[in-house]
Amino acid sequence: MGKIVRYITEDGSAFVIATDSTDVVAKAEQIHQTSAVNTAALGRLMTAASMMGDMLKGKEDSVTLRLNGGGPAGSIVAVSDCDGNVRGYLQNPVVEIPLNDKGKLDVKKTVGTNGYLYVMKDIGLNEPYIGQTQIVSGEIAEDITNYFAVSEQTPSVCALGVLVNPDLTVANAGGFIIQLLPGCPEETIEKIEQSMQDIEPVTTMLSSGMSADDIAIRALKGIHIDKLDESVTEYRCNCSRDRVEAALISTGLESLQEMADSNEDTSVECHFCDKVYTFTPNEIKNLMKNN
Repeated sequence: MGKIVRYITEDGSAFVIATDSTDVVAKAEQIHQTSAVNTAALGRLMTAASMMGDMLKGKEDSVTLRLNGGGPAGSIVAVSDCDGNVRGYLQNPVVEIPLNDKGKLDVKKTVGTNGYLYVMKDIGLNEPYIGQTQIVSGEIAEDITNYFAVSEQTPSVCALGVLVNPDLTVANAGGFIIQLLPGCPEETIEKIEQSMQDIEPVTTMLSSGMSADDIAIRALKGIHIDKLDESVTEYRCNCSRDRVEAALISTGLESLQEMADSNEDTSVECHFCDKVYTFTPNEIKNLMKNN
């Protein structure tokens, strides 16, 4: 299980959300059998989505992040509910590329920088909110920070990290997001800027035994903060046979007729959990009656 915590400054002028998403990202790696660099890329995006989902207000709200940067990983998607439970996938799970010039996994190269970050929020309105910003780094954290600044006009700081073991399992994963609220005093802004100058990478903090609470407190070092809440998160796919049936019905009678006439079973695989749902021709014909 992962953990998300939220803190706010004493004067209510800024808040921080932090998460230890190690177990969540490890589950994604187990499902998708990703290469090391793609585990890092997907894990970072899922971690960001989990925190952004936890920031939503409605119980049925959700957020979807999609990165299309033109890199070899292809499209990368992460979806979170309002409790931070998240699922994700990428178009090409296995990509092998050299380490970057710092000897680290080259997330920027696997993601690519020629494209956009899309954010879709389903918050109970007639149409979902959709924002898009150009990818500025491909490292994902900077792209999330840019999204908040450009699309939501909210000054923010985002840090994300995924540490992958030599055997491709996940050693740790996590992140934090700081946001300034209207009226944030200059003194607080300066303290946050100072804190960010010498803060260690998220994976280093997690490797040293720091918890999500510790990371949140460290991120707003020198500022008195109060804890708002915490929640447990997990990798959670909401697919079901009923949902797949509804999706098949939505393709229309002509499409269903072709499936039925093929005299072969129709299989539908969930991108998020790799579960396969199989329908016989007779079952497809029964769906046609509901169209």
